[in-house]
Amino acid sequence: MTFPVRIGVQIQPQHADYGQIRDAVRRAEDAGVDVIFNWDHFFPLSGDPDGKHYECWTMLGAWAEQTERVEIGALVTCNSYRNPELLADMARTVDHISGGRLILGIGAGWFEKDYDQFGYEFGTAGSRIADLADALPRIKARWAASNPLPTREIPILIGGGGERKTLRVVAEHADQWHSFGDVETLARKSAILDEHGAAVGRETATLVERSVGVGSAPEEVADALVAAGATLFTIGTSGPDYDLELVKKWVAWRDAQG
Repeated sequence: MTFPVRIGVQIQPQHADYGQIRDAVRRAEDAGVDVIFNWDHFFPLSGDPDGKHYECWTMLGAWAEQTERVEIGALVTCNSYRNPELLADMARTVDHISGGRLILGIGAGWFEKDYDQFGYEFGTAGSRIADLADALPRIKARWAASNPLPTREIPILIGGGGERKTLRVVAEHADQWHSFGDVETLARKSAILDEHGAAVGRETATLVERSVGVGSAPEEVADALVAAGATLFTIGTSGPDYDLELVKKWVAWRDAQG
């Protein structure tokens, strides 16, 4: 499979009133992005640590109604915060509300403040990754048992780069993999992902789309990232202003690819 080049934006749900978030989503869809993400945290990750912040999945339900064309999802859902069967049903519901535009972005979790303040057991990195590996078959089984079924095979995007465990889970279960780091990191870990794919019997080079966050102009980094295999490029933007100028440059670059 050859993946098309796509542009995403992560509308970070922090330091803004909800009306400003809603307006940013509208502007992003109008600008031509392919995917709009939020994130799954309970407190800001930058700026005032106790600033304004909103919950992920209730927001995705609102975005499913607000938007018409873009795919939507979390970059990424924390597996620890919801029972896998509940998360599956939430995702299926947003899938239907959106008319089949949901991506289930998911990861093992890492932000200890969320866990402490909301009463979740933080555990260890290893235990959280093991929980993620256990959850994904349960999510898929719940989808298969649902009535109505999801409108499509909901794409699963896994974020994370642990070379021994996380990338193994990606190889087994993901349709998309989100990498954190520079182009050298992407290339190295992408090769390791394909080694895991061979071990589990999946052709990950053609079945798993490579996604990466970008913070520079496309003329500075795009060619190298494409050469390393990336096709989904996501720009993060925070409230209250939600500046989309860099997003627009990436959209223009995508359109110039022919």
